[in-house]
Parts: sequence; C-alpha cells; structure tokens
Amino acid sequence: MGMKEIFSLARVPSILMLGVIYIIYVLIGGVIFWKLEGDLREKDISLLLSNKKNLLMRYTCLNQDGLEAVAQVVQDASKAGLSLKGNNTTDGFWKFTSSAVFAATVVTTIGYGNISPSSTAGQIFCVFFALFGIPLNMVVLNRVGKYMLVIERNISDFLEGKTGRRKCTRFFVHLVSYLSGTVLFFIVPMIVFQLHEGWTYSQAIYYCFITLSTIGFGDFVADSDPDKVYPEWYSILMASWIFFGLAWLALLINHSIDILERLNTHFKLWWSGQKMEEESGNAEIDNPDTQMEDEDEIKRPSATQ
Repeated sequence: MGMKEIFSLARVPSILMLGVIYIIYVLIGGVIFWKLEGDLREKDISLLLSNKKNLLMRYTCLNQDGLEAVAQVVQDASKAGLSLKGNNTTDGFWKFTSSAVFAATVVTTIGYGNISPSSTAGQIFCVFFALFGIPLNMVVLNRVGKYMLVIERNISDFLEGKTGRRKCTRFFVHLVSYLSGTVLFFIVPMIVFQLHEGWTYSQAIYYCFITLSTIGFGDFVADSDPDKVYPEWYSILMASWIFFGLAWLALLINHSIDILERLNTHFKLWWSGQKMEEESGNAEIDNPDTQMEDEDEIKRPSATQ
C-alpha cells in the first residue's frame, strides 16, 4: 500500500494536516533557535556576571543595592531616550517627529517596544487610537497595494501588446517588480541605516525585514539613539519607507499566497484525476458484465463480413 492509499483511507481533513504542518514548522524553528542562540546566551550571561563582579571589586563603595540603583537609572534613561554621556540634555523620545513615528508603529502593529506611553491618559488614548487606526491602516495599505498591482498589470498589458508573449511578459514584469521593490525597500534603506545608525549590513537588512513584516522585536530601532544627532528629514524618510514598504511587502505576500493556492489546486486536481482513473480501471476489471460485453464484441462477426 502506497502513501496515496494510506492518506485516502485515513481521510485526514486538510485543516488538520495544515495544523500538524504548522506545529511541526514552529517546533523545528524553536529547536534551531535554541541551538543557535542558547549556547551564545549562556556565554553572554557568564560574561555579564564576570563584569558585575569586576565592577563591584573596582568600586568598593558600590554595594549590591547601589549597583541596582545605578542600573535602574540607566534603564529609565534608556527608556526615556536620554543620554548619560556628558551633561547635555536632549528632547528624549517624545519629541514631535519621534511621536509621529511611534504613532505609525502603533497603527501598523510593528510595536518595537522601545518606547511606550506611561501616563494613564496616554495609555487610554493609545487603545482607542489603535482600535480605529489599525483597520484604517489595513484599508489604506490594501488600496495602495491594489494601485501598485494595477500599475504592474498595465505595464504587463502594454508590453504584452508589443511583444505578443503573455507568459514571458508577465514573468518579466513580476521579476522586475520584485527586484525593484527589493532594491528600494531593502538595499537602499540598508545602506542608509548603516551610515546613520552604525549597524552592520546584516543588522540593517535584518532590521528592514523585521520592521516591514511588522514583527518588530525592538532590538534594533532606527532614530532612537540619544547619542546621535539625526537630520530632520530622517524621521520623515523612515515613516514613508515604513508605509510604502508595508504596502509592497503585503503585495508580495499576496502574490506568494496566490502561488501556493494555485499549487494546492493543481495538486488537488492531479490527486483527484489519479484517483478517478484508478477507480475507473478497477471497476472495469472487477465488473463481469463489462468482461462479457468485451468478449461478445470479440466473438460477434462484423456486419461488413
């Protein structure tokens, strides 16, 4: 008995199959992250404990309570976006441009977590702002994505009329669209972030994907270093990049979903076709009436003889 017969007898619902595949995929990812990051995290913890011991030995007047107090000050300053280097004062995170970027991360559900409202009024407003802003953001992004798709199809139809080759033209237009979006929303921002944030290229490309996919871990956040002076256009450029990048990535994900659905439909048609052929073949073999009719056709003389 082959795999097809086993699945056919089991009659496993497709949703259950997808659920099992999903769970297995997540567990495999967990194992890989555990192996890649677990050992490194243990080394980081050991190094931190060693640094803490050396710090207490170097500054004998600093006990455990004093160290915790200093750590609390550093944590609060980092959360407020203030620099502890020198005596200069800054505006912190809650200046207008940073607040606008924060509002964009709320409605896009990125949620870096590096800043958050601390006042009761700010927290309540954030709830209602997100409640109406998230659906609005989805509608706008969907509309922008459709306009991008219309432009792509118009270009494809124009080139198709010139060349007369539909499949090659559509493939070429899709390929150019993907490559252009990759350059515009990943490669160029990667270079900008590397220059203005001091990140490596791998860190910058990682930040680009984590942001545009709305995962938003918050381990890397642009325009948030209190020790750096950013140009005025930087926040505006970031907000524009996030908005149009989300629309482009949503379009790309929709294309990927469409491809997977077509493959699924093709696989189902192939599976059902194979099954119907097997059933029809078995019916012809097992049906004695069919065998008798075939034998009669062989033995019956032809009318033209």
